[in-house]
Amino acid sequence: MSEADRAAERAAAVRKGAGIFSLSERGLIEVGGGDRVRWLDGMLSNDITRLEAGGERSGCYATTLTAKGRIVADLHVLVRGEIFWLETAAAAVTRLLEHFERHLIADDVQLRDISSSVDRLAVEGPLAGQLLERAAGTALDLAADCCKLVRIGETEVVAARYGWSGEIGFQLLVPAGSGEAVAGEIEAAGSQSASLLAGEKTLEIMRIEAGIPRFGAEIDETVLPAEARLGRAVARSKGCYVGQEVVARMEAAGRVSHLLVGLALGEGPIPQRGSEITLDGKRVGEVTSSCRSALAGSIALGFVRAAHSVTGTELRAADRPARVAALPFAGPGATAA
Repeated sequence: MSEADRAAERAAAVRKGAGIFSLSERGLIEVGGGDRVRWLDGMLSNDITRLEAGGERSGCYATTLTAKGRIVADLHVLVRGEIFWLETAAAAVTRLLEHFERHLIADDVQLRDISSSVDRLAVEGPLAGQLLERAAGTALDLAADCCKLVRIGETEVVAARYGWSGEIGFQLLVPAGSGEAVAGEIEAAGSQSASLLAGEKTLEIMRIEAGIPRFGAEIDETVLPAEARLGRAVARSKGCYVGQEVVARMEAAGRVSHLLVGLALGEGPIPQRGSEITLDGKRVGEVTSSCRSALAGSIALGFVRAAHSVTGTELRAADRPARVAALPFAGPGATAA
């Protein structure tokens, strides 16, 4: 069995229990200062003014946009007392800091890249909550996208309620150097079926199965939030922020030129990122992510012209059959093929 096939089998197993993932490609930005709320609210697409430490408003999902409404990066905002943490892809941190600093004028705001101060873990799967609560010895009681401080073994852990698999998911931010010990404590708290140690390749398969866009694949500065179906990252009733005019105009028009879709593929090699999607020999989009799933077969994500985004539309990807499929391919909300 190839490594890709083993990863696919592990992904299927996690969807029956829970997986523990060590994530090496995540970054963290700290935002402090007296003007942090007002300034950050003007930089992000979600409503930062409603957030507060603890409880059901201690975090949210958001995007940072260019003046033309394109996505600089997506991120999760976590309230940590008198500061905000912006958890995002490690590859996005430098670009985000440059973008933020261009919009700092006389604001009392301090920005720091604190990525190296934490290790990043995820616990995902239908039994993830039970597993993590046993490891922490306490109920989590976390609303979606929110965070709280818990103790696992001898380590204080910031646990946040979101994930990449489409299953119940928790992201854990732990002091640098303690990730392995915390993962061991969580594994010890579960049964074999509920505490599978899995790699990032496994989580990537689950992400594609779930149809969740990722920075550097489906998300970059060529993409608008509506095209990537990131409606939950956008507050429609908040004040002005960078890129809002374009977002509001598209919302009013009710249409976009391209949309993110799932593609169910026929037999043959899996098309790579950037492969053309065609209809009657004419390019209508491109593949952004692809994998072989133990639950859904060969699948991909990609952007196609909105006119060709209807489920069931027959296309070709890298000159092989590709059918627009309902998302997600697997996990909660998936429909039978």
